[in-house]
Parts: sequence; structure tokens; C-alpha cells
Amino acid sequence: MAKARQIVKRRKAVTNIRKITKTMQLIATARFQSAYNRAMGTKPYTQKITQLVDELSEAAEGQIDHPLMRENSEAEQDLLLVLTSNRGLCGGYNAHILRKAIAHLKKVEPRKQELHVVGKKGIAYFKFLGREMDRPITTIDDLPRFDQVEPMAADFMRRYEEGELGAVSVVYTRFISTGQQAPEVVRILPLSREETKDDVPPQQDEKATQVTAQYDFSPPPEELLGVLLPQTVKVRLFQCFTDSAVSEQVARMVAMKAATDAAGDMIKLLTRQFNRARQSQITLELLDIVGGAEALK
Repeated sequence: MAKARQIVKRRKAVTNIRKITKTMQLIATARFQSAYNRAMGTKPYTQKITQLVDELSEAAEGQIDHPLMRENSEAEQDLLLVLTSNRGLCGGYNAHILRKAIAHLKKVEPRKQELHVVGKKGIAYFKFLGREMDRPITTIDDLPRFDQVEPMAADFMRRYEEGELGAVSVVYTRFISTGQQAPEVVRILPLSREETKDDVPPQQDEKATQVTAQYDFSPPPEELLGVLLPQTVKVRLFQCFTDSAVSEQVARMVAMKAATDAAGDMIKLLTRQFNRARQSQITLELLDIVGGAEALK
């Protein structure tokens, strides 16, 4: 009966684990809905301001010379911002981002990269690799706020305008749909039409190419875009954070569902093993009884 008791203990442990993973799945589902609403709420604004800047830049072509659109070819270093999670149990979410970041760092070698890492998992990974980080960030939680991201964007723009940085790129997980998320490297500085065209909805982009708008600038293009361009950098960076947040919750929700299903399958398997072990024990006991009765005859 020792084997049956061991199976019972193991089945009880797996049952407790299944309760935990089921609870974490429900929590991740609730957090996903909140993060999804935030991401979808900010996306139309990001797309519209990007489209507006794109159209104004095209209409005022040759009239604009903004520091955020110039190439800093003489800068000695670039900046790479990597967005990971503070907690694990989210499947391959962090692994995909970190592989993308490492591939980008190898691609741009030997140019110097200033590395900023958001999230405890990314920080621990780069420490394990022995890679020096210029700025580890752990103060941004599952629901990033605009007032947390805006100072970072302002600092990036200030340093870029001063010629300290040649480019600013972000490695994050882009949220495409509930069933599809993709790790990407997006360049937010310098601003260019090629870098921002993916933020414009396809139907609006087609409409913009079919209809040529004529603009009379008041105030002048330099003054107008002087306000819009910094705002574009801020909202694009914030969109990266919100996309990462919702992608993390999707990954955790899927991972916990898979763990819950696996625990359920293991419980069924252990139940069958317990039934076989118990049946074998009963059969042996019956054989002993019958053998004893036969011996008394």
C-alpha cells in the first residue's frame, strides 16, 4: 500500500499546484483586460498624431529642419531601451525580447550602445551575461503611466538634440492581437517617415496617398512641428510600454492555462495509477485470504 499512499500524496500536491495556477490564470485574465483597454485606448491617439506629423512633414518638405529629424552622424554612441517584465511565469515572453535585444546588439557592433533595461528579468539576464547596464529600471509596474514614461522620453530628446546620442531604439513586444505578439526593435529617434509609417492604420494610409491635402501653415511649419514632434516621441514610447504590458499579461495568461491543463492531465494519470495500484493490492490480499483458507482445509 506504500506505493498507493505515495501516489495519493503526489496527486494532492499536483491538485494544490493546479489551484494556484488556475488562480494566477484568472488574475492574469483580469489584468490583461485592464492592460488591453489602456493599450487600445492610447493607440488611436498615437496613430492620429503620427499620421498628422507625417502629412505635415510631406506638405512642408524642404521647409523643416528640426533637431529630432536630423541625423547625428558624429555621435559616438546610440541608446537601446529593452522592455522586460518584473515577474516570471509568463512563458517565453522575456526570452523572445532578450534574444531580439542580443541580436540587435551583435548587429550594430562595434558601435557603442548605451543600455537601459526595464524589468527585473532583463536586469538579471544581463547581469548573468556580465553585460554592463547604464541604467536598470525597476520602478515601472504592470500598468505603466504616462507620467513615468514622459521624463524618459524628454531625457532622450534632450540628449539627442545635444548630439550626445546617434539614435534611440526600443526593444519591446508589439501587441498585434490576442493570439499574436511579436518582439520588435523600433527606432524612435531620429524621427523619419519610414520609421513612423507602420503606426498609421492601413486604411488611413491608403486614403492619405490617394488624396493630396494642401496646407496653409499658421503658425509656421517649424513652430507647429516643434510642438508635435516631441509629443510624437513621447506617445510612441508610451505605446511601446502599453503594448509590452498587455503582451506580458497575454503570455502569462496562456502559460498559466497551459500549466493548469497539464496539472489536470497529470491528476487523471495519477488517479489511474492509484486505481491500478489499489486494485493490485486488493488482488494480492484476496489471494492471501484464499491461499490461507485452502491451507486450513
